[in-house]
Amino acid sequence: MKIDFDKNADGLAPAIVQDAQTKKVLMLGYMNQEALKKTQESQKVTFYSRSKQRLWTKGEESGNFLHLVDVKVDCDADTLLLSVNPQGPTCHTGSDTCWNEENEESFGFLTHLEAVIKERREDPDRKNSYVASLFKKGINKVAQKVGEEAVEVVIEAKDNNDELFLNESADLLFHYLMLLQAKGYTLKDVMEILRQRHK
Repeated sequence: MKIDFDKNADGLAPAIVQDAQTKKVLMLGYMNQEALKKTQESQKVTFYSRSKQRLWTKGEESGNFLHLVDVKVDCDADTLLLSVNPQGPTCHTGSDTCWNEENEESFGFLTHLEAVIKERREDPDRKNSYVASLFKKGINKVAQKVGEEAVEVVIEAKDNNDELFLNESADLLFHYLMLLQAKGYTLKDVMEILRQRHK
């Protein structure tokens, strides 16, 4: 890993900090060669503070350290990407990120779909909502639908119609997300178990 600290007149390189697990961008700081070296040696992220004109380890006063997992350099060799495990909130305001966002893991469209399911579940009288109507019938019906869709996925897996297989797989995943919510859980809870097993 080689970074060109001389590209900028002040000898500092931008350092983007990203949560290793959630992939959320937490903050932006600046590093010189000495700050990078100290970060790698201590495994705690250290920046060069432009206001204090000295090295500054994030968390040295608050205890909210950023524990280093990995460092990458961009294609121009002038910007760092630090993958970290944060210990507490990152921003000095007490927020999880310096953009006042919650540092929560997102599964892209599946997270959006979970939010839609939750919204429709909480509005049981919503007209023309398949989700609301199925939740109204109770957890046994939701669980039954998951079982039905699982069987259909198995059947289609044995055939050669990829379109049907993928459509049944989508139905299974959708109904599984509903079942998780019916039990009071989300995809995040399942992912945590998979992570623990992976260790």
